[in-house]
Amino acid sequence: MGLDGLVVVSDPYLQRRFSQADLRVLQAQYAGLRDALPSGRLRLRDLPAALSGLGVGGAGKGGAGKGDAEKENSAPGAGAQLTEEEWASVLKAVPRADDRPQQGVSFELFLRVYAEMQLRLKGAGAGKKAGAGGGITRSSSSSAAAFLTAATTTLLHTISESEKASYVGHINAYLAEDPFLKNALPIDPATDHIFHLTKEGVLLCKLINLAVPGTIDERAINTKKLLNLWEKNENHTLCLNSAKAIGCTVVNIGTQDLAEGRPHLILGLISQIIKIQLLADVNLKSTPQLVELVEDSNEMEELMSLSPEKILLRWMNFQLKKGGFQRTVTNFSSDIKDSEAYACLLNVLAPECCTKPSPMSVKDLLHRARLVLEHADRMGCKRYLTPKDIVDGLPNLNLAFVAHIFQKRNGLSKQLKQVSFIDGLSDDAQVSREERSFRLWINSLGISTYINNVFEDLRNGWVLLEVIDKISPGSVNWKMANRPPIKLPFRKVENCNQVLKIGKELKFSLVNIAGNDIVQGNKKLILAFLWQLMRYNILQLLRNLRFHSNGKQITDNDILIWANKKVKDSGKRSQMDSFKDRSLSTGIFFLHLLGAVEPRVVNWSLVTKGEKDEEKQMNASYIISVARKLGCSIFLLPEDILEVNQKMMLTLTASIMHWHLKKPTPYSLDTENGSTCETSSTSTSDDSASESSFDDNGTR
Repeated sequence: MGLDGLVVVSDPYLQRRFSQADLRVLQAQYAGLRDALPSGRLRLRDLPAALSGLGVGGAGKGGAGKGDAEKENSAPGAGAQLTEEEWASVLKAVPRADDRPQQGVSFELFLRVYAEMQLRLKGAGAGKKAGAGGGITRSSSSSAAAFLTAATTTLLHTISESEKASYVGHINAYLAEDPFLKNALPIDPATDHIFHLTKEGVLLCKLINLAVPGTIDERAINTKKLLNLWEKNENHTLCLNSAKAIGCTVVNIGTQDLAEGRPHLILGLISQIIKIQLLADVNLKSTPQLVELVEDSNEMEELMSLSPEKILLRWMNFQLKKGGFQRTVTNFSSDIKDSEAYACLLNVLAPECCTKPSPMSVKDLLHRARLVLEHADRMGCKRYLTPKDIVDGLPNLNLAFVAHIFQKRNGLSKQLKQVSFIDGLSDDAQVSREERSFRLWINSLGISTYINNVFEDLRNGWVLLEVIDKISPGSVNWKMANRPPIKLPFRKVENCNQVLKIGKELKFSLVNIAGNDIVQGNKKLILAFLWQLMRYNILQLLRNLRFHSNGKQITDNDILIWANKKVKDSGKRSQMDSFKDRSLSTGIFFLHLLGAVEPRVVNWSLVTKGEKDEEKQMNASYIISVARKLGCSIFLLPEDILEVNQKMMLTLTASIMHWHLKKPTPYSLDTENGSTCETSSTSTSDDSASESSFDDNGTR
């Protein structure tokens, strides 16, 4: 059974030394280091400084200390130091049979240097006392040693027991009545049972639906009492593709990580999902009263470009100003450790819940934090953190706490401020859906910039250059690019002009569009350009999988012909005349196509005739979840199928085609008509474990 995210290394030593999750993390770090260099080539002599930049084994006596968040995202041995002589010894000791200086350091050579460095740190730590100047502590030494033999990557990222307890409490509170999970809940936060429970895949799927209701059609989740490996993997695949579809970053996590219950990866994913749930209303669309935070159109433009976290901070400072608080809170960590901001915020929002002694009359920080949380309890707010978590400044938990306060009582006027500059705030439904699809697609690519609003975040051209570089490597001239923050408008235009120049080279249709149109946030032109980027990416992925295409480009018509042939060959009579064929709104054709490429994936007892609007809605929702369960990374909504959005119909069909061609099965492609002939089957599913309801009567 093929699982995604596999990183292949040829050296048996490296295969034994690193787990798959380790390799994914290190591969991402390696790619980041290489991409940051102007030449794109990582040289051997660059490695000491490069690894030092990751907080690992840097030469010298060490620099400023790191915050908790940075420590959790750094590699093992962070903060430990090797001298220049020790580094020279490391580089000399590493086998370099495959070293090709003209091509730069290979990934496997990078891994060998990394492993050798860890061995040196282990040896250095064994001979030094804890805390000796310039050396490494016993704890960092033992961490490095343990990392080399660990079966999981837990030691790459510290597991926060406070965060685990908080997220377990959230799950216990919100999913207690779920029919499938109620017998497994409540989870004891003092144990690791949460990581075992996620191995079935059901809990994470339910949590995603809690964050963004309707994301997963729960009929597509495998919820039998005993699931086989195939069914668990389907749940994990559905979970990861759905997580991407709500905005989670899942670049370095695969289905195998979920199956093995890798703690730091699972906790990281749960953290993202809960964060999305808690911040769902922190935007102008869901809470238009946030317009109170701005005074003019320039501030409105700035607010629209902010992430939910930044908006939450702005809201918090707005309320603190009402209470006469003198400081500005800029983060959810150090700025609120003393609980003074919390005490003021809660007094402003719920003065009736105040009691004596007041938090500000108490000098002990833990006692003060305890009084703040008791005030929040009287408001009906859930506790996402303990007094110690506040004093320690844990950013994720403080963010969750403030977001929940905003949900319960935001203190904004119920009367919407009547100002002229909010007139254009709302988009029509299709523009809003397309913006969402393109935003989620861009964030799924794994570029360094996370975007919150397509129309605002793309205006400086930098993100578009990152996207182009991802889907067409080597196209961007980074020497000519202007890196954010960019204050001068003409620098933004320069970036956007390069974007359009590359677009023309890729044969995009760019009539009547200039770089300044992107800078000005022209929605229609930005969406048109993004569609061409997405379409180019899809067609390139398909072309790369055509083993016998002789280099022929795939066209939209090839995809159409392939889909109709697959359905016809499966014995069904439905077909689509084009990607805007109105009959597609019933969903029947796509269900037949999904059943054709993987017969066991569609439960035909759940399929309706698609004659009434309600039946069409049910089919559309089921199609999207089944496609994601199969392995398709798609970002459309049921409404796109119901309204037959031509662009989304193409991406859905192409994604199914890509999954089918990617399967480890030999195919021969007829390049004249675009059809694919299956020559053998390697299905390893346990069909006996499937329910009898997976029965296609052939008439639907």
